[in-house]
Amino acid sequence: MRAKDGVGAYGERVAARALAASGMQILERNWRGRQGEIDIVGLDGDELVVVEVKTRSGLGFGHPAAAVTPAKLARLRRLAAEWLAAHDLRPAGVRIDVVAVVRHRAGPADVEHLRGVL
Repeated sequence: MRAKDGVGAYGERVAARALAASGMQILERNWRGRQGEIDIVGLDGDELVVVEVKTRSGLGFGHPAAAVTPAKLARLRRLAAEWLAAHDLRPAGVRIDVVAVVRHRAGPADVEHLRGVL
């Protein structure tokens, strides 16, 4: 596994724990569709949440959330529709969230949950 892949997997584990601790029900992790992958699919009350996780080992390349481009958001919207078509779930709404994780050499990671990113 490349170091970059390890950092990403770490961030997804941290994000899933933080989301579950906040009350979100995690339905799937790393769901793959024709358009790509959704890092985390969850339910927040009666709303379906598609979560993109971005992790950095520091801020030298900018804030992790800055890596979520308009093209990535458009792909996540298409993936959300694809996920819904493949599952028997009719949520009251659908939103896209970003969880930004900054991993430090020592101590806990910084986790920022951005809700309803469009």
